[in-house]
Parts: sequence; structure tokens; C-alpha cells
Amino acid sequence: MPLSFEPVFDHLRRLADILGAFQFPPSTMRRFLWLIVLSLGIAQQASAQQAPAVPASAPEAAASAPSVASSPLADANDQPNEANRRITSYLTKKFGVAKERAAKLADIVSVTATKYSLPPALVYAIISIESRFQEKARGQHGATGLMQVVPAAHRGLVRNVKDLTEPNANVEVGSAILSGYVRAAGGDVRAGLRSYSGGSSAYAAKVMQRVDSFRFVLEPDDDAKAANPSNDTNGRMVPVSDKTSPTAARNN
Repeated sequence: MPLSFEPVFDHLRRLADILGAFQFPPSTMRRFLWLIVLSLGIAQQASAQQAPAVPASAPEAAASAPSVASSPLADANDQPNEANRRITSYLTKKFGVAKERAAKLADIVSVTATKYSLPPALVYAIISIESRFQEKARGQHGATGLMQVVPAAHRGLVRNVKDLTEPNANVEVGSAILSGYVRAAGGDVRAGLRSYSGGSSAYAAKVMQRVDSFRFVLEPDDDAKAANPSNDTNGRMVPVSDKTSPTAARNN
């Protein structure tokens, strides 16, 4: 920024008038004026040095910085999860779940199943049998919510849960319970399911059959179907529209 000396000259003129009124000798007047000029010059130089300098490369840096919209991460986050989209449509058509709730549940199951190393199809199968995706479902022994968790049997897990009918909380607790049973059974899912239901082998068999239905939705390619055939020899999707359900998941 160029320095302006006009204010300096104005000050000098005023000071000259003031000093002239005192009738100082010419040599004294010159000394006063020289000191004043020197002081004002130093002050303006210090002010100029304090002004922040703008790097010459700033415009180029701003132009080259990638925007959020163009970054690979932003593009990836905008991509809908294909499996979640399929299961959302399936829950809406087969079970009458509102699309928004189905999409939310798809996200919950995806995250929670990964957290507890459970197949998402297994979690969906249990929910479909236990509550038919009814968030407020109530059963025997106080069984509550999507996965029909029995609070009295798992006080430690539900101690800090305010509302067990809330999908996120219910799927979290139910998955934790199931995962614990499967680990205790040495990775035997059927044995884990028997513990979850209070010892019913029929319940375990029904859940495993239903798992295939959901797996075919989540993994629709032919290789997945061939590797995981249902009990039907033709590999057809097992019907999931029946309204039968176990007495209640006692998971004790």
C-alpha cells in the first residue's frame, strides 16, 4: 500500500502556526519541525509493516484446492448402498414397512451386524420372525421391540437404554445378545439361536431358513444363490409373508 504524506504536511502546517505564536528563534523552530517530521515518518512506517501481507500465490492456491463436491470421498458418500437399497424395497413390499423407516433400519442393521460380526441376513431373519418389523411389538416375559429383547434377562445390557423400542437401541442390544451366544457356542449359529429363543431347535431351523430369503435380497447374484441354497431344491426364495412367530424370544 503506498504511503500518503498529505496528513504529514497538514500536521506540519498546524504545528508551524502554533510554534510561530511563541516566537521561537528560527534555529529552534527548525529543530522542532525536524523532530516532528522524523517521528511521523517512523510511525507511518511501523503501521505499514503491521499490515498483513497477502501471498502472491494465494489466488492460485485457492483455485487449485479441491472442493467438497469434487472430492472422491464426497462422491463416495453420495453413492447409495446397493444392498441397503434392495433391502429397503424388499421390506416395504413384503412387510409393509414405510420406506423411510425401512431405509433407516437398513443402515442400522448394516452397521450393527458389522460391529458384532453377524451376517446382516441373520439379523433381518430374526426381526422378521420375532416382530415382523414392528418397532413397538411386545411379547411374553416382557419381550420388547424389533428383536424381542427381554430386559429382565439382560439388565446389564439395557441398564443405560432409555427406550428399548427405539430401533437403534433394540438392534444394538439384540445383536449383542446373539453375538454373545454364538461366541459361547464356538461359532455355532444354530446353537446360538437356540439360546436366544430359550432352547427351541424349531426356532433355530426357521430362522436359518429365513436367512436364505434375506441373503438372496442382499446378495442376488447367481453365485451366492448356488453357494447358499434354501431347503427348496429349486433354490426359490422362501416365502416370508406368513404371520406365524414364536411364543417370544426369551433370550435368557
